[in-house]
Amino acid sequence: GSSVVKQRTSVVARPVSRKMAENATKNEKVQCFGRKKTSVAVALVRTGTGQIRLNGCPIHTVKPDILRVKVYEPLLLLGKDRCSKVDIRLRVKGGGFTGQV
Repeated sequence: GSSVVKQRTSVVARPVSRKMAENATKNEKVQCFGRKKTSVAVALVRTGTGQIRLNGCPIHTVKPDILRVKVYEPLLLLGKDRCSKVDIRLRVKGGGFTGQV
C-alpha cells in the first residue's frame, strides 16, 4: 500500500499584553507562532515603518533565491499600503530551508 505523510501547520495569534490590547495605543503588538514539519516560527508584528526582518536580517537577503519569492508572497497579497504601516520581526528555528520558509 501507499503511505501518506500528513503535514500539519498551525498558527496562533495573541496580543502581547491584555493592557495593550485594551488601550489600543500607537505601540500595538501582536505575537504569533506557526509550525511546519520541525520548524517553529515566531512573528512579532507592531506598528512601524515597514521594516521586515527574518532572524535579524532584512528579508531581501533570504537564501536560496528561489525560496525568497515564497517569503514575499504574503506581503504581496497584503499590498504595499498595509505592509508599510507595520514592522515584522520573524525568528525561525529548526528544520531545513524549505521548512523554515
